[in-house]
Amino acid sequence: VQLQASGGGLVQAGDSLRVSCAASGRSFFNYALAWFRQTPGKERDFVAVFTNSGGSTSYADSVKGRFTISRDNAKNMVYLQMNSLKPEDTAVYYCAASDPMYGRTWPPPEKENEYIHWGQGTLVTVSS
Repeated sequence: VQLQASGGGLVQAGDSLRVSCAASGRSFFNYALAWFRQTPGKERDFVAVFTNSGGSTSYADSVKGRFTISRDNAKNMVYLQMNSLKPEDTAVYYCAASDPMYGRTWPPPEKENEYIHWGQGTLVTVSS
């Protein structure tokens, strides 16, 4: 599976932005799909995940109520809708597909080492 993230950019605090991730190579139906983010000098942090089990989702506390993850299996796409953006949301956002063994687990995979396919990242910058 190859993942290609897009849609990042420069926005102002309070704005909305949607980043997208396209998968190619094979269907990712059996995978949990997630977004992580990383700022310079820090580890990559979990943001949100959409499992392959009844459409279950999970979010980091810092983005709950503001971000929404969605997936379109027919189009091999996963999205992250980000509302009420804050300067602290500034980061490179990465999409990821899990090891298939985690596709239907609960709690869903939220650790970096549970994901085996990664996109190249897209930069989101939120100005104050």
